Amino acid sequence: MTELFHPIAGSAGLDLEDARAYDKRWLLVDDDNVWLGGAQAPRLGELDLSLRFGYLVIRAPGMLRLDIPLDVIEDDESVERVAKVGEQSVKVVDEGDLAAAWFAEWLQKPCRLMKVHPDADAVVWAA
Repeated sequence: MTELFHPIAGSAGLDLEDARAYDKRWLLVDDDNVWLGGAQAPRLGELDLSLRFGYLVIRAPGMLRLDIPLDVIEDDESVERVAKVGEQSVKVVDEGDLAAAWFAEWLQKPCRLMKVHPDADAVVWAA
């Protein structure tokens, strides 16, 4: 059985070994910075994800492709936030207005794409 890695927590998975390093690196949050998993945002499972030339490439039917850089050094404190994953507070980095608008359109609900900060404690993901 092939192991799947989910670059966006709650999303479709990739069976590429290269994706292991990016497993659950990103998450979507609502207006209260609470994680939106697959149960709250079932369309996440319909995304077509790939890794290409240093980017997480996100495709969805009827949407333009969205490319998110894989390895960016997080040194801009103005985009740091705290997200809630279950009862845990997780240090994250906001991926910006373009990504937020893309996902809000796809999911038909306000949300933002966040990247787990490299200095964050290990995240305990619950369904």
